[in-house]
Amino acid sequence: MDFSLNEDQQAFQQAARQFALNELKPNAAEWDRQSHFPVDVIKRTGELGFLGLYTNPDYDGLGLPRLDSALVFEELAWGDTSVASYISIHNMVSWMIGEFGSDDVCQRFLPKMMTGEWLASYCLTEPNAGSDAASLTTKAVKQGSGADSYYLLNGEKAFISGAGETDVLVVMARTGGPGPKGVSALVVDAHSEGISLGKNEIKMGWKAQPTRSLHFKDVKVPAANLLGEEGQGFRFAMKGLDGGRINIGICAVGTAQAALETASAYVQERKQFGSAIGGLQSVQFKLADMLTQTIAARQMIYLAASKLDQGHPQATAYCAMAKRMSTDLSFEVANQALQLHGGYGYLNEYPLERHVRDLRVHQILEGTNEIMRVIISKSMMQDDALLSLR
Repeated sequence: MDFSLNEDQQAFQQAARQFALNELKPNAAEWDRQSHFPVDVIKRTGELGFLGLYTNPDYDGLGLPRLDSALVFEELAWGDTSVASYISIHNMVSWMIGEFGSDDVCQRFLPKMMTGEWLASYCLTEPNAGSDAASLTTKAVKQGSGADSYYLLNGEKAFISGAGETDVLVVMARTGGPGPKGVSALVVDAHSEGISLGKNEIKMGWKAQPTRSLHFKDVKVPAANLLGEEGQGFRFAMKGLDGGRINIGICAVGTAQAALETASAYVQERKQFGSAIGGLQSVQFKLADMLTQTIAARQMIYLAASKLDQGHPQATAYCAMAKRMSTDLSFEVANQALQLHGGYGYLNEYPLERHVRDLRVHQILEGTNEIMRVIISKSMMQDDALLSLR
């Protein structure tokens, strides 16, 4: 089994690292302190193709495999977790439109999304429908027939990344009866009449991107903006979450890598009792575990991404395992890096407390890690082959 990267993969990885080094890492702390969403910087990633990494190439996307895309997200997250995570969400929306939208919808929305002229938000979660997304109540009722028909959208979405600063929404709404088969996916102009914003939430981390609720009151959405057919939205959402879990997992790994590098440099410089603390075996053991955890998390994400690229029948289980493992291990690495810094790690002047704050939500979003365990265990019980995977 060859784990080496090909020339194209190395080129994308290096381009992303250079962008992160020049544009993200030097500004991440200040963006966090000011709760600033750097729209101008995000738009510049479009020049590199990073706003449509795995989007349909017929509409200016790069059409990369998920594994190649993960290489880019990791490097961006090494520079700034919050910004990289938002970029991954934009990519998920772009992919969903390119995968399931009509040619007309793709032509209208994707070119501007690829350049960053339009940014996107994904709207699935509701105040009373988080882990149980199939119980969502936002409703879209079709009005009229023919070319002039439209959906009347009413409801509320919660925890929407980028809301208030974005231009395009993919909204999961109920067009039929209860349960997942009654859910459809609509592309919505974020500036439509009838959309109002909740407050910008004050969060523990991810401060460099806004998070708001969205309220829909008799919002008219052209029927042509339906993705696929009515009743297919929940399936689209679940397929999107497989990739989203890889994205969030690899963003966690990129942050763990940054924390590990910071800690490694610090312990070689910090002196106590007359010598650098990096000479202490207890510190060396801790660094060894942190490096092992980071590499293990990265390789699990690569494995899941390759399974998704191959269309493996158990890809969902692999993505769940990878998301659970990578986010838990990455948080532990960042937390231990903070511990190695002692009191300094607790100060905002150093990046460790930001890494810990940013990484905490990765264990919650795109399905909590408890839900990941449910998905994995159900897959095990439904398919004995999963127990003997090699």
